[in-house]
Amino acid sequence: MIRRFGEPPIAGQTYVRRPGVYAVLPRDGQLLLTCQMTPAPEIQLPGGGIDPGESPLCALHREVFEETGWRIAQPRKLGAFRRFTFMPEYDLWAEKLCHVYVAFPTRAISDPTEPDHSVIWMTPDAAALTVYNDGDRSFVARYCA
Repeated sequence: MIRRFGEPPIAGQTYVRRPGVYAVLPRDGQLLLTCQMTPAPEIQLPGGGIDPGESPLCALHREVFEETGWRIAQPRKLGAFRRFTFMPEYDLWAEKLCHVYVAFPTRAISDPTEPDHSVIWMTPDAAALTVYNDGDRSFVARYCA
């Protein structure tokens, strides 16, 4: 059984399953995070959807680079959770199946290539209180404990 975070599903609402990968990225006592400005500012673990036919690890490397401009090394899966949410950028009700990894940022290559994203460095304690959704906060807190 995969733990659910956030609101329970709405009775009668159809949800599309959206697998995704997200990363806790420690470096020099801080965590590399992303701030997505639209539709509203949110501080998040870098990551996102796994494209059809794409492996989770390839998606992890791609998503972290798109949202931060950093390359990563040594990804290791921490676990998974799910949440039911409306995704306004896709006009979609989704059951997000979130696979969470820890990896190490090795090199900044560029600014984020994903529109409306910027890099934020934060202490693990601050990140455990600040990241947007409670599933991400739980994994940050658990990793940093």
